[in-house]
Amino acid sequence: MVDEALRHVPNTGGDKNIDQVNQIRDSLAVMGDNSTAFSLPQPHLRRTKLCDLKDDDLDPMYVKKREQLKELVASIIRPKIVQGKSLNGKEFVSFLEKILEALNKGEIPSTGSLVEVFNKGIVERCLKLYNERMGKLRLPMPEQSLQDAHDRSREEAMKAFDELHFGRRHAKTSFKQLDEDIKEVNKNIIMANEYHSARLCEALYTQCEDNMDQLQVLRLPSMAKFNAGFLQCNRSFEQECIGPSKANYEQRMVKMMGKSRSLFIKEYNQRLFNWLVTFSLIMVMVGRFIIKFILIEMAAWVLFIFLETYTRMFWSSESLYYNPVWHFIVSTWETIVYNPILDLDRWAIPIGCTVALWMLYWRCYGRRKHKSRWLLPMYNSHKSGSNRPRSD
Repeated sequence: MVDEALRHVPNTGGDKNIDQVNQIRDSLAVMGDNSTAFSLPQPHLRRTKLCDLKDDDLDPMYVKKREQLKELVASIIRPKIVQGKSLNGKEFVSFLEKILEALNKGEIPSTGSLVEVFNKGIVERCLKLYNERMGKLRLPMPEQSLQDAHDRSREEAMKAFDELHFGRRHAKTSFKQLDEDIKEVNKNIIMANEYHSARLCEALYTQCEDNMDQLQVLRLPSMAKFNAGFLQCNRSFEQECIGPSKANYEQRMVKMMGKSRSLFIKEYNQRLFNWLVTFSLIMVMVGRFIIKFILIEMAAWVLFIFLETYTRMFWSSESLYYNPVWHFIVSTWETIVYNPILDLDRWAIPIGCTVALWMLYWRCYGRRKHKSRWLLPMYNSHKSGSNRPRSD
């Protein structure tokens, strides 16, 4: 009967319903290929009274066949043994109820839960792989470079998950979980990159700001030195400031350096003018009391009078600073103060001390040691003979 029920029904007309039923027959045949059939005769004609009848009242053939069926079932199945103890029917039912209750409460892992636990371990391994790859990066770094590193690390982690995961339906859930974890880690890395970038750019900005402040108060004002410091600061900022904060700090740098340059240019000509006035007075003192050379003294007086009188009477500050003579003075000053060989602003004090010591030596001992050979002709009198001592 079973074999006949599972046998294919001819479908010459190509009916889809018959094909579906035949597919069901094939599936059932896979499970029913190893079956044992046993038939029992009718126990008694009075079917409604079967539960009240005893074995003596039943058909003897039925009782015989029933005993054979018990022996057949006992030979096929094995009793359930739990903790070394065989269970009878009632005990097995009780045990089965406990098992079902534990399954419903989730106390016993199911196939799905076992797959989830297995894939969870793989997710953790892949996430660790992603963290290791991203942990090798040196922050801060440009945003595009960080995104490229994230894409490569994520692709590597996902590839490892595809090779190691188990199951299809549960793998989709684990895949989504891994993707969410990677996004969370990447979000933290982006925040860390922004923090390190802000710290680095802030340090460079502060350093450039301090350098600009120092260039504003040079002892000897020099446009060439200011431009060199300006370009060096700008170059170092462009090369070293990286990351998402660079654009913001670039705008601040442009504003700060523009203000510093304007302020320096505004005060440069006036400071240079004051230095020339001071220099003329110093040369007056040197030519009169130290070297005692009247030509130096006269030249210094002429320069002083020109700067303090002529320029104020006939030139305004604008016409003076745009005059070719002033441009020549500025070019000469820049060449002397700051050049590839000497930074006079840095060496002004050592050179000044050396010159002062030399003048002091010459004033006190040089004249006596070298006698008339070093005397300046302006003060050498021949009226009373060449042997007359030189007068101060």
